[in-house]
Amino acid sequence: MKEFHPDHHYSIENDIVLLRPLKKDDFEHLITYSIHEPELWKYSLTPANSEKLLKQYIENALAERQEGKSYPFIVFDKRTEQYAGCTRFYDIQLFHKTVSIGYTWYGKQFQGTGLNKNCKIIMLDFAFKAMQMERVEFRADARNQKSIAAMKSIGCKEEGILRSNCLAPNGRRDSIVLSILKSEWDHKVRPQLLHKINPKS
Repeated sequence: MKEFHPDHHYSIENDIVLLRPLKKDDFEHLITYSIHEPELWKYSLTPANSEKLLKQYIENALAERQEGKSYPFIVFDKRTEQYAGCTRFYDIQLFHKTVSIGYTWYGKQFQGTGLNKNCKIIMLDFAFKAMQMERVEFRADARNQKSIAAMKSIGCKEEGILRSNCLAPNGRRDSIVLSILKSEWDHKVRPQLLHKINPKS
């Protein structure tokens, strides 16, 4: 691939998971989570915990893709043959060779199953190889210990706290910033993550 373009169609996958570009019609695949698992968005800046909010969530994601700001995916678990949630690349900075991964959520039945680690390894491979990025950043609500633990478990390095840096549904929030650099990915983080996914390899 010569250069990443947000208006192109990129699907990335391995034996466990398929990430394909989010579409408007994916509302039908995701609405059950909005109705039955609204707590998934407890710490989210863009909650999708109702029919109205999910439609808005998808519309906003697709609009940002058109603007070249984000590249949202729907997550398909090949083991269960079910749609599991969403994730995306955002804050795409091609000149500076940096991108963020976030807006990630999965239905409860997919949490703790290894799905997230599989999503992250194919996304990070895509970011560092296909997109030719030098740095991938992750952010979360500083109170969201579950999300922070998940990011650290894939090899993210904590950088610090941005105090009151953004508006949240219930006021302002502090955001924790973590990252992985290309050199770290190539020489340490990727091999360790591969071993976690498949200890026998």
